[in-house]
Amino acid sequence: MDSEVLIEVNQLSRHYYGNNRSSALGNKQSNIGENHSKAVDNISFTLKRGEVLGFLGPNGAGKSTTMQMLTGNLAPTHGSIKIAGMDLIDNPIEAKAKIGYLPDTPPLYKDLSVDEYLIYCAQLNRISKAAIASAVAITKERCGLTEHGKRVINNLSKGYQQRVGIAQAIIHSPDIVILDEPTVGLDPIQMIEIRKLIKELGQSHSVMISSHILPEIQNICNNVQIINQGKLVLNASIEQLNQHMQTQTLRISCTHSVDTQKIAALKGVTDIRKDDKSLILHCSVKEDETEENQAAIIHTAQQVIELANRQQWGLYEIFSEKQSLEDVFMSLTTADPRLQQEQNSD
Repeated sequence: MDSEVLIEVNQLSRHYYGNNRSSALGNKQSNIGENHSKAVDNISFTLKRGEVLGFLGPNGAGKSTTMQMLTGNLAPTHGSIKIAGMDLIDNPIEAKAKIGYLPDTPPLYKDLSVDEYLIYCAQLNRISKAAIASAVAITKERCGLTEHGKRVINNLSKGYQQRVGIAQAIIHSPDIVILDEPTVGLDPIQMIEIRKLIKELGQSHSVMISSHILPEIQNICNNVQIINQGKLVLNASIEQLNQHMQTQTLRISCTHSVDTQKIAALKGVTDIRKDDKSLILHCSVKEDETEENQAAIIHTAQQVIELANRQQWGLYEIFSEKQSLEDVFMSLTTADPRLQQEQNSD
């Protein structure tokens, strides 16, 4: 059912000590000393059946490390992971059987044909001998590989190799599918087809997808998380994100010099930055109160107009702007994540 929680992450951390990786398991803390870095720092979230989660962050933010821990390929230093209610550390075999995983580099045996490789993957995932042929055929159809079963993987284009990587992740119809950059190397038509496949998987599975293509996340996901320096700085539904992206800024242009301190003193103005010949005013808004936010923006604009007239700044342009996902991403990943976490995580 839709409310079934398939991934439950609680206070998950992964530390690296000097040049050596921590060997800690579960909540057992290593005693190697204080010289360590936190690749993932105390993150918590859940993912339910029927949800597609977009996992974003700059390079080195902790995305791949998190995915490797969720799939049991890397032990956490602290915290717990439950897969379909099973603790991943205590029940690794049963929990991993519920997961399909595509790492950033597809785990392909390139000297095999597509059919040979998928049969091998089906056997690894304990699909019964009688069901293997059907599982391979269904998976090839879903991934657009039906006509390529006899081809050697090494002779396929990078895009089709990526399809084979996705095929191995879903061949056993896992409850959870974790895809690290699944559309890398695909042409626009292939990208559309893979996005359609991910949406389809999201109807009956939990899907977690990492991508640097921000519009892709908006198009195929119903939840989004942003990680920065190991910390979750945003954990929201797409609906909440869209509300977060509603107009929160005013752009003003004047012919004369503007006293930014006077503008900063206005109620509702939280920040000011210069952009070419304009000033961009960031305005305070409340979550889930779109109409009230619009009224607040209008009130702030009226204050700016009145102030500009009194000060004779020569205001000739003022209009509101809607933030893009790129704007949200940049604002959250260029700020201190420790200051952002409490404001933006659920």
